[in-house]
This record gives sequence, structure tokens and C-alpha cells, in this order.
Amino acid sequence: MTTTGQPRTILGPDSVSVISQLDRFRDALHAIYVDLENEIAALAPRCDLSGRCCRFLEYDHTLFLSAPEAALLVNDAGPAARPLDDGATCPWQDHQGLCQARHARPIGCRVYFCDPAYQGHAPLLTEKYLGRLKVLVAALDLPWLYAPLHNHLRDLAPILSIPDATTSTK
Repeated sequence: MTTTGQPRTILGPDSVSVISQLDRFRDALHAIYVDLENEIAALAPRCDLSGRCCRFLEYDHTLFLSAPEAALLVNDAGPAARPLDDGATCPWQDHQGLCQARHARPIGCRVYFCDPAYQGHAPLLTEKYLGRLKVLVAALDLPWLYAPLHNHLRDLAPILSIPDATTSTK
């Protein structure tokens, strides 16, 4: 835990191990993502391109991800489309509501669809693929540190190029 009572995420003693293992982790994680994408495709959920998946506060959900997924997201996603806020939105959602980190998005994003006919599948897929991710993280001896996206991003703020909308410059 940090001095503010928030769970520790990426930075600190574990950050070097996460970063040094990114290439090995990336290849293995992408294999997991391919299997997940194939299962989702077989279910054929409808995506309305509404952007609800990235508007956490408005639609009452929180994106959780592991520290290695967060490190890979930050490394591979490219520049953020909006400033980092207090957890209300994803910084990679552009002003048209589209994801600018699609290829690097974590499991929590990949399983989210607004299609009511799909809703019962999301928790099952999440548990199945988080289980595989945990095995991978353990095999590479990486920290799990499952936390909300914004906790990870705040810890990574010193090395990110995402403007922070929650801090003022007085």
C-alpha cells in the first residue's frame, strides 16, 4: 500500500521486472488475446460503437487490469487522446468515442460489449482468460497487482505523456 492507502501498482521495485519482460509477456499475452477474440467472435456480440465501454463513471463500471497488462498498454497504445481524469473515462477514448488503444487494450476492454444478449458471457470469459493471464504472469515471475486502470496510470504518471486533468497548476 502507498502512504495514501491506495494499492501499489506498477512503479516501485517491480517496475524493472515488468519492463524487462515486456517482449516475452507481449507475445504470450497476444496468444491469449487471440483465443479470447476467437471465442468472442463465435458469440457474435453486437458493438454499437457508442463508447460506453470507455465512459466508466457515466456507465458505472471500473476497468481493472493487472500490472503487466497496464505496462503493455502504456507501452504499446500510443499517445492518449485525452487528459487523465479521476477515473471517469479512459484516456485512449477519442472525442468521437472510439478507442485509440484497440490493439493494446486489456482483457477487461476486450470482453465488454453493450449487447444485452451477450451480457451473461462477459463474466465467464473474464474469469477464464484472467485465469490464463495469472498463469502467464506467475510463469514470468511478474507482479499481479490487479487494480483499476487509473491507479496504474497514476503510478506511471512520471513516465507517461498523458496530461493530468485532475491536477491544477496554481
